[in-house]
Amino acid sequence: MSLPKLWGFHHILLLSVFTGAANGYYNYLWSQCIYSSSDFSDMVLLIDYSFNKYLDIQYNSTVGKFVGFTEVGVKMAENFNKNPAYLQQLKAEVDTFCRYNAERYKTAIHDKAVAPAVKLSLVKQGDSRHPSLLMCSAYDFYPEKINVSWLRDGVVVTSDVTSTEKMPNGDWYHQSHTELEYTPRAGEKISCMVEHAGFQKPMIYDWNPPLPEFEWNTPLLFTAGAAGLMLGILVAAAGFIYYKSTSTDEIPVLH
Repeated sequence: MSLPKLWGFHHILLLSVFTGAANGYYNYLWSQCIYSSSDFSDMVLLIDYSFNKYLDIQYNSTVGKFVGFTEVGVKMAENFNKNPAYLQQLKAEVDTFCRYNAERYKTAIHDKAVAPAVKLSLVKQGDSRHPSLLMCSAYDFYPEKINVSWLRDGVVVTSDVTSTEKMPNGDWYHQSHTELEYTPRAGEKISCMVEHAGFQKPMIYDWNPPLPEFEWNTPLLFTAGAAGLMLGILVAAAGFIYYKSTSTDEIPVLH
């Protein structure tokens, strides 16, 4: 059973009376539109009138009238219920106010899905005695529901996985982070699979580990050495050509 959704507005009237000290008295009006079905067929309008922390009177559209909860509230409810035109107006607001705004919310926000931006990162480099730690991060997605899992050679990993709770960004979007401890094996493929309403199908992101230093430094040094050798040969050849072009075949004669 899905949780009921709530759409409401608040109106607060503050009256202050000073009798030697400042004392606050609150008349509180709270209108709520509550529903749980996608077609809004169970929409209910609630209107609460309260004084300070105490509920005086409430209107419930399913009941169709006001009910008092205090001595004053009972009298107020009797007066409201003597006005059938007002009761009919409130009954109509289930459609004109509640259902109308709920449909606009559903179209503009609730049915929209924003796919997450996914990033794989190495949190901790492992060695022969300690495992490596990878993180799969999903950012800026909506709605909140998301499923992130790790794969080893296409098989879902069920151990050594730690996930954070989905965290709201404060701007309707969310983020989630999942970590995997693993010891690398030659030839294996580590992947992160993300399932979200913003994707038409599960998206798989492969982890491409960085090359060890000796694997990328050695070719670089070799290339630099070869370039230096070629430069030396070119300089020597240019010097030899210049020397030959300025020399003559004449033998100097001593006097």
